[in-house]
Amino acid sequence: MTARTVDTLPAGEEWSYEVKLDGYRALIIKDGDRIRIRSRNEKDLTSAYPAVARAATGLLASQVVLDGEIVAVDAGGRPSFQALQHRSAHPNHTVVFYAFDLVHEDGVDLTGEPLEGRRARLTRVLGDSGILRSIELPGTPQDVIAAVSGLGLEGVIAKQRASRYTPGERHSSWVKLKLDRQQEFVIGGYRPGPYGIDTLLVGYHGEGGLRFAGKVRAGFTPHLRREVFTRIAQLKATRCPFVDLPHPKAARWGGGVTSEQMAEMQWVTPVMVAQVRFVEWTSEGHLRHAAFLGLRTDKHASDVRREK
Repeated sequence: MTARTVDTLPAGEEWSYEVKLDGYRALIIKDGDRIRIRSRNEKDLTSAYPAVARAATGLLASQVVLDGEIVAVDAGGRPSFQALQHRSAHPNHTVVFYAFDLVHEDGVDLTGEPLEGRRARLTRVLGDSGILRSIELPGTPQDVIAAVSGLGLEGVIAKQRASRYTPGERHSSWVKLKLDRQQEFVIGGYRPGPYGIDTLLVGYHGEGGLRFAGKVRAGFTPHLRREVFTRIAQLKATRCPFVDLPHPKAARWGGGVTSEQMAEMQWVTPVMVAQVRFVEWTSEGHLRHAAFLGLRTDKHASDVRREK
């Protein structure tokens, strides 16, 4: 079950609020002694996160399905998506699992139960396992936004207390407010540089096909440029995948790609997804001051749209 994006948080006693965590959404599936960690796109993440799998063995039920987020946190508990992506470069961060829902327990399907009931069961099931619980934030929407913004966190999730769990849907009973402008984009090409990549060219699926969103040059270290280049070099293609390139002239903030600049670019098959932070969308429909955060192996390129 996923949340719809909104511009303002809903208010009222029927709503509860949680921090929007910046990590990988995943399910923990426990069946006796067997533990599996599964991503949104059905990838097996168990071997990639052994500490999370070990913690899950301590859950206080024989059969469990938990929904939550894999997050890399620093000593103060602050999550970092880049640290999750590049753990060897961030040795002071710890990978943990924040559970926010319990959808199955010991043969009982809980998807039809209200959220508050599932949360009560969740607290008991977690015990002292080391799997963390995403807690409810007290106060009004304004209080919550002020607190989350003050900590520099990504956003807020609001959920109706009586909501049922509806797998595979963006439901209006769960909504998200992003305080930090970022989203996933499809990588369609790059400008070569000293470490393999100088600039990524990214877009989203819209009218007519893959539409160009902008150039992403900030957010890289030399090591990161080499690492991303290694991943996308094998995807080289001869044709531009963006349906709206070239542009007749360079856009403001350097967002466009002209006919002359097309020859500088190396195109790739648009199957890889990047997480990008940016200041705003320009009037030309391009990203202003975009910065690379990491690659997303848990998202399908075909699902990427421009978020409102």
